[in-house]
Amino acid sequence: MPVEITWWGHATCTVQDSDVRVLTDPLFARRLAHLRRRQGAPPRADAWRADVALVSHLHADHLHVPSLARLAPGTRLLVPRGAPRAVPGLRRLSRLRLTEMGPGDETTVGDLRIRAVPARHDGRRLPVGRHRSPALGYVVEGEARTYFAGDTGLFEDMAEEVGPVDVALLPVGGWGPYLGKGHLDAGRAVEALTRIAPRSAVPVHYGTYWPIGMDAVRPHEFHAPGEEFVRLAAERAPGVAVHRLGHGESVRPEVAR
Repeated sequence: MPVEITWWGHATCTVQDSDVRVLTDPLFARRLAHLRRRQGAPPRADAWRADVALVSHLHADHLHVPSLARLAPGTRLLVPRGAPRAVPGLRRLSRLRLTEMGPGDETTVGDLRIRAVPARHDGRRLPVGRHRSPALGYVVEGEARTYFAGDTGLFEDMAEEVGPVDVALLPVGGWGPYLGKGHLDAGRAVEALTRIAPRSAVPVHYGTYWPIGMDAVRPHEFHAPGEEFVRLAAERAPGVAVHRLGHGESVRPEVAR
């Protein structure tokens, strides 16, 4: 079966490869604290089906305990090392099979090999959280090698740490009008493309959630990152096929055989 990528919004994707369903940073909420889902309906019920879910870091829009609680009993859950200590709600998800991961750690799920890779991002649960866990990306290797970057800034040895990949799921925006250190905007995400040189890329982490009451504050920062990523990638990384998906849309990217 061809590899298929579905974007559900924000950083939540399904990667179907080798008859295994991988779900990234599950977030199914209409509202999260000061954020409201402004585009795309919440993922439909089949989005919750997964053999394994990957959590990149502890921020609540990536590690959302109520969304994880909707996963079926027995689902594998990979989280950054130390996450259960920092997020007590994880310890209540005893129906899931939880594995803590650090950069370089590997595990297998069916015929997939999943490797945790570094990310440059604040790994704490809260900006003032006491317990720090590593922020991670993941490389999922089966019929394709798919890189899910989580949230990250550029870092010097990105290409070496990630290795050769067929598909890159890259964050290109955020949930507010400003992106600080440890993030990719459209331009920096294209720089990441030039470093890791995937065959295909899907922009994620934009155009879904926006702070309540901030509709009039730089709205282009909500709508524009995906289109800007496509435009800049055509200029600077013309060899990469970029697939800008709508919420709930899927693509079967070309992979090396």
